Amino acid sequence: MINKYDHILSKSAKNGGTPLIKHLSEVAKFTEIIARNLGLDVNIARKGALLHDIGKASPLFQQTLKEHYKRPPGFVFRHEIASLFFISIIPEEEREPVMEMIVAHHKSIFQDPGEKGLLDLIDNDPNCLEGHLQGFEEWSIDALGILDTMGLTTKPISLEQAKSNFQEAVDFCESRQYGYSIWKGALVAADHLASALEEKMDTFSGHLFTTPDLSYYRSRKNELYPLSMISTDDDRSHTIVTAPTGAGKTDFLIRRCNGRIFYTLPFQASINAMYDRISTDLEGTGADIRLLHASSSIKIENGKIEEKILQRHIGASIKVLTPHQMASLVFGTKGYEAMIADLKGCDVILDEIHTYSGTIQAIVLKIVEILCSLGCRIHIGTATMPTVLYDRIMTALGGTGNVYEVKLPQKILNTFDRHIVHKSDTLESLANILDQAICSKQKILLVCNQVKRSQNLYDRLAEQYPQVDKMLVHSRFKRGRRSELEDLLRNKFNVGNEACIVVSTQVLEVSLDISFDLMITECAPIDALVQRFGRINRKRSKETIGHYKPVYVLQPPEKEGEARPYQLEVLQRTFNILPDGEIIKESNLQHLIDAVYPTAQFIDIDWHSVFINGKWRIKELWHNPKSALLEALDIDSVSCIDEADQEKYESSDFEEMVKMEIPVSFRSIGYNKLNHSRVGSHPFIIPSKAYDYDLGFLSEFAKPEFYDTSLCFL
Repeated sequence: MINKYDHILSKSAKNGGTPLIKHLSEVAKFTEIIARNLGLDVNIARKGALLHDIGKASPLFQQTLKEHYKRPPGFVFRHEIASLFFISIIPEEEREPVMEMIVAHHKSIFQDPGEKGLLDLIDNDPNCLEGHLQGFEEWSIDALGILDTMGLTTKPISLEQAKSNFQEAVDFCESRQYGYSIWKGALVAADHLASALEEKMDTFSGHLFTTPDLSYYRSRKNELYPLSMISTDDDRSHTIVTAPTGAGKTDFLIRRCNGRIFYTLPFQASINAMYDRISTDLEGTGADIRLLHASSSIKIENGKIEEKILQRHIGASIKVLTPHQMASLVFGTKGYEAMIADLKGCDVILDEIHTYSGTIQAIVLKIVEILCSLGCRIHIGTATMPTVLYDRIMTALGGTGNVYEVKLPQKILNTFDRHIVHKSDTLESLANILDQAICSKQKILLVCNQVKRSQNLYDRLAEQYPQVDKMLVHSRFKRGRRSELEDLLRNKFNVGNEACIVVSTQVLEVSLDISFDLMITECAPIDALVQRFGRINRKRSKETIGHYKPVYVLQPPEKEGEARPYQLEVLQRTFNILPDGEIIKESNLQHLIDAVYPTAQFIDIDWHSVFINGKWRIKELWHNPKSALLEALDIDSVSCIDEADQEKYESSDFEEMVKMEIPVSFRSIGYNKLNHSRVGSHPFIIPSKAYDYDLGFLSEFAKPEFYDTSLCFL
């Protein structure tokens, strides 16, 4: 049915031309659902949602939606500020949460990077109020008509009343204390969800905040997986499970959950595998399972439309992600309140957190503190963890009175001994071992600690063994190609009876369900090595128990730079304590780990964190720009594209764009004076010579002098 106000738009025709009244109605519906889940007053939530964008009725905003509109210099119109002119139609006792929902749903009220927050604008522009009030007496009639149509009790608002409402909002913003606004979080989450779903909202709104049916995990038991025989019934909120790979940690951790679940793992490959596993396990139960990382749309491209558009939004039954997606909690960056609204009171599984770098480990420990303050139940699984880190986590979780600790007895641990470790000076000395393994049609995994070394090794092996199926896997491939490689690894190289060679970096260490016959690996820290070993002789059956397969560990390098991303001293201690030509005993791993890590120097991130000593250190309705610390993580921090893909990239939709992007560290290309694309994620444009289909990103050619001049636009 055509509405008399449909000509007043929320988005430009290019972006769907959504009528404002339709957008407000959809945001209100989602805000009510979110508020109900959070225990907030649903009536107030609806009012805030209906008012949050009503300032878009101003002709000053409507003109910005016209094709070819160019913003003039000087005055900046913000529809959030214009929306505040209407707060007097809300009862006085309900206004504060409504103002929280309106004023900062796009910008931090203060120190916004573009200086467009409310307090920034009134400080910098003496004409801010008068500018926003242009034509108010005329356009407010339509705005009030829209609100009246949607069921709000309205009354005319004079120019003076609008000014008074604005001043009330300014006073409110200036009085904000330290903390976060759950009302803002609810509105932001609903706004993003409504924009993503639009016409499909009626179909999907019923799926939000559905507690998953975990009967599948609670019903299966198998003596081969000893954790499946241990009860999860314990009144303590949190969990730490220490057990070898293949003991059933995933099932046990999920069985400990009572509500919606956030499942975190460190690497893209591992979260892809976990998403596939849980989706298969819970197929047909109605659980809304989502995957969250930079290329998740690729992973689920053959799924239903709701999977693609809901993946990053609030309300999933189970969300599989990396800790980086929760880092906004620590640094108070944009969207952190919406993440709080999603996480609050949920079950959070943190799997293999000891594998992270020192910086990420510090972030995860801080995330644990914040999650505890939000009433989350935290469940941690590990195959190996230094005692000093274990004790730190126990303290963060509140001690043994709050934590259900589970460890397997030595008799059972002995049945998980699967590897004979051999130390070797060089890869060349293992040439006969490789030849024999190929003749025996074994599946061989070689692991390097640096991408460049993995590429060089792959080239050497391709020349030596041209007849053998082989592949290279690391993090610096085009995302579409990376997804193909992961599928090939699981479904081709991991099956069959022919020899194959896979060269990889540490991206394959965690939770990837592959089982190879032989490993040759560069020396890594002991805990990382144990994870790598878990990809060899992984299949567990009555026949395989007591049978061992070889892993060969190469001597550490001599120079610190060659040891990166690890510390040379840690590699040397690891290599020295490893057995040589002997079984590595699961029951002895803790002793080995503590020998390598007798102490720990935990990185202090309190200087950057907004949560210290159990208290928030950011004011309500503020958020920080992207943290410098996050940029320093050097983990897929920027994207680049092949110059040959530029034209296609810039004319494609989001999903196709993502497939062409190559995640790289900023350090590898950030200072090379490369061109940028102006669309999508604004990736760097690398010469075609800097990317190879089989090898991935080649950093030595990521320089302007290697551009193909025939591809340059004149």
